[in-house]
Amino acid sequence: MLAQAKDIFKTLIAFDTTSRDSNLAFINWVAEYLHGHGITSHLVHNDIGNKANLYASIGPLVEGGIILSGHSDVVPVDGQDWHSNPFILTEKDGKYFGRGTCDMKAFIALALAAVPMFKLGQRPIHLAISYDEEVGCKGAPAMIAQIADKLPRPAMAIIGEPSMMRVINGHKGIMVHEVNVYGHEAHSSLTHLGLSANMVAVELMHDLAELARTLWENADVESPFMPPHSTLTIGEIQGGTATNILARHCRFAFDLRSPPSDNPSEILAPFFAKCAALDTEMAAAFPNCGIKITQISATPPLSPTANNVAEEFVRSLTGDNEAAIAASYAAEAGQFQAAGFPSVICGPGSIEQAHQPNEFIAVDQFERGAKFMEKLAAALA
Repeated sequence: MLAQAKDIFKTLIAFDTTSRDSNLAFINWVAEYLHGHGITSHLVHNDIGNKANLYASIGPLVEGGIILSGHSDVVPVDGQDWHSNPFILTEKDGKYFGRGTCDMKAFIALALAAVPMFKLGQRPIHLAISYDEEVGCKGAPAMIAQIADKLPRPAMAIIGEPSMMRVINGHKGIMVHEVNVYGHEAHSSLTHLGLSANMVAVELMHDLAELARTLWENADVESPFMPPHSTLTIGEIQGGTATNILARHCRFAFDLRSPPSDNPSEILAPFFAKCAALDTEMAAAFPNCGIKITQISATPPLSPTANNVAEEFVRSLTGDNEAAIAASYAAEAGQFQAAGFPSVICGPGSIEQAHQPNEFIAVDQFERGAKFMEKLAAALA
């Protein structure tokens, strides 16, 4: 199986599936590969048709199957100092280098290589490959809805994000918002004749910084997450055209990452109320001024649950008896759980190598992933 998995891995890495671009070449290749094994793929496209999720059932169409989930997209390599071509799988010093090697095309390659074994099972494997995970987990929900509606009820979902083959039974959720502040231009010496979008935005960003500090001060020391509280960061800011012009427009974007115990809407409610009040005040001064808030994405957390059948099953395959890990990043596991599927994260590679220049997965991790697939196939036989 390993040789086949490596060949598939090499092919998948060669597809540049950066989130901003189409993933159809990748998805079509996977569909053709599955077709060669007599398996029908179902594609769920985005609104404009340039990206698609893929799900396919391997084995008998009966209840109790296992969802193996991965995302096709990768983060950009722009501006990173790579020592090799990021879209050519390069083996060196016991590592496979390339964009997406650990996050998370290794898992997909291993699952595809195991298809001949999965076909022999008494219960099905449901392969689920999404788009746009890296930009807000936007693609998976439509696919998950179809899986829930059209397939015999799967027993669980295993999301193959890099975990060093350890069990992750919880992750934070994330909400991303964009704030656009519209001011009224005037000479910077005549502040009474205009309204600076930048100055309003700075006030709002100060409020968010204070909110972030409050979240830190109210950390739950018993939380399994690190850091043990919701976090809020402002990741993007653009505003103004010149130092001597009151800014007409300022845009900033922020994310809020919350553990299952926190309600992100409640956390942000006072901030949104202030924005609404300022919007009214600004529009009264200048009709075209105001504040527009857009939710870019919202991904639910994965909540650790007692007697999680997915966790118990995966542990039986990996032999992992250590305490489960809670991850502070967001993933699609929370979306599968929200749809009613017991879910867990377990996959080869380390998240510490994800999104980095010279991203890699250790060869021994790739091999451990292959053994996992073999044990999974045996468990379903």
